[in-house]
Amino acid sequence: MQVAIVSDIHGNRHALEAVLADIAQSDADRLWCLGDVVGYGADPNDCCTIVREHAAVCLAGNHDLAVTGALPLDEFSRGAALAARWTQEVLAPEHRDWLASLDPADTEEGVGLFHASPRDPVWEYVLSALLAELCFDAVPHQLSLIGHSHVALAFVREEGEPATGRARRGGEAEELGEARWLVNPGSVGQPRDGDARAAWLLLDLGAGTVEWRRTEYDVAGAAAAIRSAHLPDSLAERLQYGQ
Repeated sequence: MQVAIVSDIHGNRHALEAVLADIAQSDADRLWCLGDVVGYGADPNDCCTIVREHAAVCLAGNHDLAVTGALPLDEFSRGAALAARWTQEVLAPEHRDWLASLDPADTEEGVGLFHASPRDPVWEYVLSALLAELCFDAVPHQLSLIGHSHVALAFVREEGEPATGRARRGGEAEELGEARWLVNPGSVGQPRDGDARAAWLLLDLGAGTVEWRRTEYDVAGAAAAIRSAHLPDSLAERLQYGQ
């Protein structure tokens, strides 16, 4: 079974539609979403509709939880809080109820799924080998998938060795083997690794491999939609820089 993994869509319909078109050309027969369907972008309803239609599994991200009222907005940056308030105003009740039904962690096919980290599925950013070590100690899974940081990366721990890891570029692939892995597909809707293209991951459970993918999309269209919604201009500006 091959699974396409997406995360951190953030209401960016332009990026999500481009990624789904790319996934349709792959051998993936299932889609898993690691959360933050809504957030900084201007098309939260469209993104909810698309994910609900296509994803076999979807987690709740911290921005999803903010929009449903499960997290206080004062825990977010100014731009994120403004976007969350706007999303609360425009989001259809059926989508709000759906987001409220999601959890930030799950297990599928023996794979641990976490929006942020195995230790803290809502908030922890796993960007160092030290934090990866602590996460490996917290769960039994050989493979755990995480989002939240908007950076495509992987950490690995071989038997008897310390964890190591680094950011990953589109086209890179790994054989999982017997090691333990903590893998982030990167962000669909707002990458923060210097590559403006939408990021996603192809997981082959049968072959035991992962491949990081990047997809070109209409960045200008996504930015224009943010500005038309009168959301903070910084949310539009950063898209072209992958930051």
